[in-house]
Amino acid sequence: MESNDLQQLFFKHIKSLLPANRSFVDEVADLLHISNDSAYRRIRGEKAITLEEIQKLCNHYHVSIDQVMNISSDSIVFHGNNVEPGNFDFEKYLQEMLHILKALNAANKKMMIYEAKDMPVFYNFLFPELASFKFFFWMKSVLSYPDHAKMKFEDNELEPILQKTGADIFKNYCQVPSTEIWVVESISTTIRQIEYYTESGVIRKKDTIALLYEQLEKVVEHIKEQAEHGEKFQLGSKPAGKPDNYKLYYNEVFLGHNSIILEADSMQTVVINHGVLNYMRTSDKKFYDYTLKQLENTMKKSLLISSVSEKERNRFFNVLFDKISQSKKATLEQRG
Repeated sequence: MESNDLQQLFFKHIKSLLPANRSFVDEVADLLHISNDSAYRRIRGEKAITLEEIQKLCNHYHVSIDQVMNISSDSIVFHGNNVEPGNFDFEKYLQEMLHILKALNAANKKMMIYEAKDMPVFYNFLFPELASFKFFFWMKSVLSYPDHAKMKFEDNELEPILQKTGADIFKNYCQVPSTEIWVVESISTTIRQIEYYTESGVIRKKDTIALLYEQLEKVVEHIKEQAEHGEKFQLGSKPAGKPDNYKLYYNEVFLGHNSIILEADSMQTVVINHGVLNYMRTSDKKFYDYTLKQLENTMKKSLLISSVSEKERNRFFNVLFDKISQSKKATLEQRG
C-alpha cells in the first residue's frame, strides 16, 4: 500500500469516529493549526502529514496507529484519567459524562449495552439526594478526600450541582437505545453503603436513612415500569412510544464487570469501570468484537424481562424490593 493510501486510510478511520454533525475538516485544521485548504490536502493524501501531526491526531482522537494500519499486535490501547483527590473536579466529571451522552444522541445510529454488576450510575440521578449520597461515599470512603474525613453526610454540598446536571444526564440517557443486564446483586452495593454509614454514624439523622431507602425503592419501581413498557422515560412522565428503546435482561448467576459497549454511527467503543469512579475506554476493533460477543453470550444465558415475561419480571423485582425492605427495617431498628 502506498504512503498516501495509508494516510487516507488514517484520516478515514478518524472521520468514522466523529458524529455526522461535526465538520471533520474544521476539526483537523483547528487541531493542527493549519488552514482548511491544508487540512483538505492532508486528508486527500496530497500532502504528507508529519510524525508530530500524527501524534497530535492520535492523542486527540484516542486512536492507536497499530489499529489503523492493521499492524499485528497483542497490545490494546485504553484511554482514561484516574480520579484522585488532588485532581478530581466533581462538576467536570459530571459534565464529561453528559458530553458523552449528548455525543451519542447526536449520532444517527446509536446504542448502548450495560453489564450492570452494580446499578447503572445514571439511575442515581433520578433523585439528587441519592446521587449525592453515592458520590459522597465514593469521595469519603473510596478516594479518602481529606476534607471529607470527619464530615457527616448531611453536611456535604454536592446536591446543588446534581439538581441540574444530574437531571440532564438521565434525560440524555433516556434517549439512547439501551440494553441492561442485571443480577439481583446489582442493588446490593448501595444497600451495603447505607448500612455501613448508619453503623459508623456518618449519617446523622434517622430521617435521612429512611429517605435514602425510599428513593432507592422508587428508583427500582421506575426501572420496573421501564421494563414493562420496553422504554426509558423520565420519572413522573409517561412513555413516549419509542419501540425497542430499552431491553432489560436478568441473569441468575453472575456478572463480571460494569462493562459498557457504545456505538455511535461508525464509532464503536468499550468502556470499563474500575476503581469505582474510574473509566477506561478503547476503540480497538478486536477488543470491541470480543466484548460484544461475550455480552451477547451473557444475554443468551439470561432472561429477557422487558416487554415480555411478566411472571419472571415480577419475580425479579419482588426480590429487589424484598432486599431493600429487609435492610431498611433492620437498619432503622438499629438506629432506634
